[in-house]
Amino acid sequence: MPSQKRLKARKEQILEAAGKVFAKKGFHEATISEIAREAGLSDATIYEYFSTKEELLFSIPRETTRKGMERMKGYLKFIRGAGNKIRAIIYHYLWFYQNEPDYASVVMLVLKQNRKFLETEEYQIIREGFRGILTVIEEGIGSGEFRPDTDPYLVRQVILGTMENIVIRWLLLGKPKDLTQYADPLTDMITKGIQRGEETRGWNLHIRLEPEEANKHDKISSKAKKQKRITPKTKG
Repeated sequence: MPSQKRLKARKEQILEAAGKVFAKKGFHEATISEIAREAGLSDATIYEYFSTKEELLFSIPRETTRKGMERMKGYLKFIRGAGNKIRAIIYHYLWFYQNEPDYASVVMLVLKQNRKFLETEEYQIIREGFRGILTVIEEGIGSGEFRPDTDPYLVRQVILGTMENIVIRWLLLGKPKDLTQYADPLTDMITKGIQRGEETRGWNLHIRLEPEEANKHDKISSKAKKQKRITPKTKG
């Protein structure tokens, strides 16, 4: 009987092969036989682990997403400030998708079109990662870094929606080559819109100071003019 370690390795082997095939051909065009060939296994072996093609598709995000979330949580422990944490989260997501193109393609182009996926345990794992963004935004509101009227759900949606648009364009057009180049611009756009400003912001105070030497010069010139006006004429 195969050991648990071997069973886990075989399952990961199948999921990796499935990710490549689904990313290339989509769910409807991909077949179990193609996935088996990619994995170097028989069709029967695939069915020993997954009863249907749909179950196989839904299982792909589980371990990859969980590992990504654990890595992110480890990073955030050492980062101070909600704004800096948002920057780290955005950078991590873009970096992660770029380094896992098959996963990105399956999640963005295949799974998002399947409503049944929303009912799976795997989708709940992805949602847990999204809740982490909410937690950071709420932390920023509580600390006074972000405005008290900030809507955490709206901000999260802007972050996720923008990243999704960037990644899908990259998957379809191959542009930009480096997804992480958008991490700083996107972060700055988000945080500058919700940062709490100083109470005096909006005041324009103009003060003009005359140099002391200039004042002395003006007083001397004025006195000289007065003396000139009252000086009597001498008799010739």
